[in-house]
Amino acid sequence: MPDLHTLLLFIAAGLLLNLTPGPDVLFVSANAMRAGARAGVVAALGIAAGCLVHVGAAALGVSALLAASSTAFGVLKWLGALYLGWVGVQMLRSAVRRGAIETRAARAQPMGVGSPFDSKLPLTTVLRRGFLTNVLNPKVALFFLAFVPQFITPGTAHTGGVFLALGLIFTANGLLVSIGWALAAAWLGGRTQALARVTRWMDGVAGAVFIAFGVKLALTEAPAA
Repeated sequence: MPDLHTLLLFIAAGLLLNLTPGPDVLFVSANAMRAGARAGVVAALGIAAGCLVHVGAAALGVSALLAASSTAFGVLKWLGALYLGWVGVQMLRSAVRRGAIETRAARAQPMGVGSPFDSKLPLTTVLRRGFLTNVLNPKVALFFLAFVPQFITPGTAHTGGVFLALGLIFTANGLLVSIGWALAAAWLGGRTQALARVTRWMDGVAGAVFIAFGVKLALTEAPAA
């Protein structure tokens, strides 16, 4: 393992990277605002599970294969882009559907009466979407391959084991940060009077961002070997 100073630097850098808003944060926050803290935590667990796949693959050298093979990278890239686009479309459809339900409810009942709207997804679906969103993104695999080795001293014995340990630490930090985002989003949603309107907006923004990330991923060139 790296010395204490290097390890603390690795943890600090990982936390800063995980705190940066991106598709994972949007996915966790949207689910937490829509269905509460439990759904947000489950989304975070799905994303962490996807990260574990990439960590294990990188430790075994599969990520190096993705970096060296344009065909392998391209296949995973298009699968990830299509899936990100599909998730984005589903979020946009949810936002549109929620808006229609709110409109009908406002016309059918007095102001202030509870809304019949309920768009909660099964937790297994949230878990699966979080996992696939992460595991089908080859840029995550390449990130681990590029980031983690910087904190491994040249000549270290059992490099694969050290890489795996650092990857697990990074994933655990990411999970804690994602759970923090989930709790914050659920807290905000629970204290917002116009919760349905806020979650509809969140779904719409997250859906558009996921589609944009899918397009960006589709346009990503395979890295040079």
